[in-house]
Amino acid sequence: MNRVYVCSCFGITEQQVRDHADTGACTPRQIASACKAGTDCGGCVKRIQALLGRGACPRRELLDQGEPAVALDAEARPYTAEAA
Repeated sequence: MNRVYVCSCFGITEQQVRDHADTGACTPRQIASACKAGTDCGGCVKRIQALLGRGACPRRELLDQGEPAVALDAEARPYTAEAA
């Protein structure tokens, strides 16, 4: 299996980004919350955006149906230095 790294700062691969997207991360910020990719030098953010594309996003679909954003993000905890 050939690993293609997206974020060299934290060693995050394309597959890891896709896995996080499959579990509901729809934006680079949500990917960053899940694995820190894009939070150091920022050089990978455009690649993460490209991987996420404009495909279906379960969270976005819920927002479009009128679900409150707060309820959708209740479990999301942004990465902070204190949490490390």
